[in-house]
Amino acid sequence: MTEWRDLRFPSIDALRAFEAAARLGSFERAADELAVTASAVGKRIGTLEELLGAPLFNRGVRALTLTATGKEYLAQVRTALGLLASVPLHRRSAQRRRRLRLCSPPTFARQVLVPALADHARVQPEVELEVVLSTPFLEADGPQADLYVQHGVPVGEGPTLRTQALMTDVLLPLAAPSLIAQCGGAAVRPADLLAWPLLRTPLEPWASWFAAVGVAGPEPTSGPRLVDLGLVLEAAVCGLGVVLARPSLARQALNAGALRPALRTLPSGGLPVATPPTQYVITIASPLPEAAVFADWLAGVAQQAAAEGLAALSAQA
Repeated sequence: MTEWRDLRFPSIDALRAFEAAARLGSFERAADELAVTASAVGKRIGTLEELLGAPLFNRGVRALTLTATGKEYLAQVRTALGLLASVPLHRRSAQRRRRLRLCSPPTFARQVLVPALADHARVQPEVELEVVLSTPFLEADGPQADLYVQHGVPVGEGPTLRTQALMTDVLLPLAAPSLIAQCGGAAVRPADLLAWPLLRTPLEPWASWFAAVGVAGPEPTSGPRLVDLGLVLEAAVCGLGVVLARPSLARQALNAGALRPALRTLPSGGLPVATPPTQYVITIASPLPEAAVFADWLAGVAQQAAAEGLAALSAQA
């Protein structure tokens, strides 16, 4: 019988190096987190690849990406590291600063997350938060991270531990007061907006919004096409056109009076037409308990932002 000491087991250092490189997207970032050199990270991962007999990463000129074997192995490694971290006697030596990496859309990070960072420092003082931004339509996988915020759908491939809703928000047309005055006042019906300049973004298509409110409206074809919600909001504030916006992300402009509903209130006195509901979700891809705590905290922050956005909208309606 082969004794256990003759078997080849990967070292904990090698497993940690692989998990960090997969999460952070580079040997250099992993080395910085683990306080070793990038060469040491590469050698530790090399021993794993030799043990498995297959590459774990596609090494190219851009950020590291996992091979099929790497994706399968990462799920097992994270489970194993999570089990080790949960051993009670280990927790005494693990009370040190943890780093969490969050990947978020730019406008959500700017309008929802950043204003609440002081509160996060109070809730999780032991956590060092690193925020990277996703780039819609420009990168297939996006940066590697512990948590991912997305609009509408969870992260596709890769190991995930939990996905939860952050907030549900409404979607409605907003415009600068100068543009509303130029067009003769707020529109009475959604169909009236077809004659207004409409700002274009593939993130919030007009055609689906018009369909939701019972209007056969095509997607606008003139004007710049902006692939960022923050840019579209800024263009609306500048009076360049009507933006399809969520009050949670536009609440600062609403409170300042820089944007107003482009539609009049309903006969009942309710809010202007606001449909369909939209949702942000957060996907947890890390076994660290701090990641789940952060996700719950961010859900509370996002729900507060949605409530504040509706209040700002009501004040302008």
